[in-house]
This record gives sequence, structure tokens and C-alpha cells, in this order.
Amino acid sequence: MTYEPDVRQRLERDAKEIIGRYPRPRSALLPMLHLVQSEDGYVTQRGVEFCAEMLGITPAQVMGVVTFYTQYKREPVGEYHVGVCTNTLCAVMGGDQIWDELSAHCGVGHDETTPDGKVSLERVECNAACDFAPVVMVNWEFFDNMTPEKAKQLVDDLRVGKDVLPSRGPNRLATWKEASRVLAGFPDGLAGEGVQAGPQSLVGLKIAQERGWTAPPAGADRERPDEPVKPGEVTDPPPNEPGKPIGGDVKPGSQEGRNK
Repeated sequence: MTYEPDVRQRLERDAKEIIGRYPRPRSALLPMLHLVQSEDGYVTQRGVEFCAEMLGITPAQVMGVVTFYTQYKREPVGEYHVGVCTNTLCAVMGGDQIWDELSAHCGVGHDETTPDGKVSLERVECNAACDFAPVVMVNWEFFDNMTPEKAKQLVDDLRVGKDVLPSRGPNRLATWKEASRVLAGFPDGLAGEGVQAGPQSLVGLKIAQERGWTAPPAGADRERPDEPVKPGEVTDPPPNEPGKPIGGDVKPGSQEGRNK
């Protein structure tokens, strides 16, 4: 199955713009995959073939990338993709319980979509927002300090079409396809809206300001580590017995120095 002529023409125009940003065409593969995902909702076979043709590579090379990165989906995704962080801090703060209750509430598991096509769920390793744990993301927008009850209410509101706003970020929640187009490199103009950093993220800055701490200027002359080590500076370690420390003098920063 291939794209309809009008869709193909539009995708080619966008693809050429993406490819033009890079010195080598194949470097454009990551945003190109987001582009086809913004059209189909996931990376379809026709999307793989389109990327391969536009970039002059094989479909197998495209699939090697698709199967490596978790942001590229190989099955249909809901209009709102809900990612529950279950990494260390979020898990300690209740992320595992949020996942268990939300999955049972929706009747779907990891990378599965509700029958109405509105919501899909994913166990996310890290949402990069530990200071707001536990965190849930919807189409990569933050919903902070969540509880099982708040998470279930969130997906219920999404499924009935209520306006739902992220804790930080734009004043409108993009759909999955819209968010994929932004990741392809076509801004939606919403990047500067809403709260950009909450109080928890600014604690370190506040402490520094209270104590008069400042970062050294970029051009300041300061002590630097004795690296990288040039090939001619690496010394051969003297013979040693297994399990015994390496003796002799070794260059700081070399593998022998790290072993010692």
C-alpha cells in the first residue's frame, strides 16, 4: 500500500525540507520517521518504504532504527499516548501503583490502545522530571505529582473530549499526530506558552542566588584535567600478578591509570 498522490506530494515537500537541514541525506532519518508517524499515527510499512526511497537507503536500514527507539511505534497509537514513569524515583513515589491501577482501569497494557482509539498506555523508563515525581506524560507533555486517582481521571477526561492542560507547557494539549509533526521539526508555535520551569526545578538556582554563588565565566582560566591522553604518552604497565595493584608510574587519565 502506498500513499495517495496528494498525501505523497505533501510528504515529499516536507521530507525535502527536513533533508535539506543535514549535510548527508541519511542523517534526516530520525525526523523523517516522526514525519510519517504524524501522517499514519505509527510507522507503517509504507512509511518505512517512503523514508528509504527519499534517503537512498534500504527498508532494512530504516527498520533497524525504528526497532531501536521506543518513540517510534509499530502498531496504532491512541490519539493521546499516556506514558507512566516507573523508573526509580517515580516508582518509589508511587509510579508502579499508578501504572497498575491505570492499566486495570483502561483495560490495556504496555503499548496497547483502548478500543475507542483515544488512549494508549506505555511504561516509560524515565520522563526526565524527577523533581515532580511521580510523573505521567501525555503526548510528551508533563503531568506532575500524579496519583492513581488523578491519572484515572486524566484518561477519563481525554476519552470524553474534555480540555486537559499539562502541568507545564502549552495552553493546549496536542494530539499524538500533532506532537509527532513537531518532533519532525515543524514547530506549532506553542513552545513558549505556559510554565516553563516549576518551583521544584528552580530550588538550586534560588539557593545559589541566596548564597551569592556564580558560575565562572566561559573564558576563565582554571585548572583542567590532564586529558585527553595522547597516544605517545600512554605507558606500558610493568608486569604484575593478577589481582595485585599495577606498580610503576602511569599517565593520569590513561587506562592503566584508571586501573590503578
